[in-house]
Amino acid sequence: MKYGRVGGIDKPISRLVQGTLMLSTDDLEASIAFLDGIRALGCNSFDTAQIYGNGQAERTLGAWMDRRGNRNEVFILSKGGHHNADRRRVTVFDIASDLFDSLARLKTDYIDLYMLHRDDLGVPVGPLVEALNEHMSEGRIRAFGGSNWSVNRIREANLYAETHGLRPFVASSPNFSLALRLKEIWEGCLSISGPRGAEERAWYRESQMPVFSWSSLAQGFFSGLLSRGNFTEMANEMTEGCAQVYGYEENFKRLDRAVELANERGKTVAQIALAFLVNQPLNLFTVAGCRSVDESRLNLEALDIPLTPGEVDWLDLRTENR
Repeated sequence: MKYGRVGGIDKPISRLVQGTLMLSTDDLEASIAFLDGIRALGCNSFDTAQIYGNGQAERTLGAWMDRRGNRNEVFILSKGGHHNADRRRVTVFDIASDLFDSLARLKTDYIDLYMLHRDDLGVPVGPLVEALNEHMSEGRIRAFGGSNWSVNRIREANLYAETHGLRPFVASSPNFSLALRLKEIWEGCLSISGPRGAEERAWYRESQMPVFSWSSLAQGFFSGLLSRGNFTEMANEMTEGCAQVYGYEENFKRLDRAVELANERGKTVAQIALAFLVNQPLNLFTVAGCRSVDESRLNLEALDIPLTPGEVDWLDLRTENR
């Protein structure tokens, strides 16, 4: 396992981050066994959120950490301030409410990296930065950042922090994968993939702000189970997001090339898709929602697959030759 660091957090963070949407207390023993297996691979990093499974993901993580007594060695990224059907919830009040709920579910008195799950351009950044700094000063969070926040808003927030002597955003969590989103998966989600994300990727490359990329395998598009030939047949087994957001010709070309390179290297399609990410010149942590320890083990191997710049550009359809 490879590890990195995030400013303000005094522990190494595995570059492969386990997503937690699949966790549930309905079968707690199976979930705990799964988390034990993930931890045994060297993965100490977990991505969760206040809304995942109506709190089930955080409750399960909390039960596991409580039973194993491993809180100090585990890195938790959790998120709050997600909109709901009734209103937009990027407010000082909602951040506090969500954070205290998350702390209770996780059975801990602090979260390593706390992120605002969505942004609201109608809300000034100043009060948000001040509120997050207050939670830091009270020890509830060690550092903070934004999930689905644009580079411009992050820069605006950090300029406010600098001007007022406050702590800044230290990490970001956008969507990033080999595939392009041709529709929005969920409202307010931002991606740095493909040509449209080039400018933001350039900023992350220059600043080296840690990036926690979500939906790294495009919701299963690069799972290795899909192809041009079976895509229609498999539609009922795919998530709605995978079929409608990624099932287009431009992505099938990327999939074709990932399959070709995987066959040449003796690797899986998922490994090549992850290798595409980890061979970017970014300070990248890859979030993947593995549903088995074996799947995670294969993903772990992808961290050590070298790709040339020509192969990266070829996979991304920027060149016809590698």
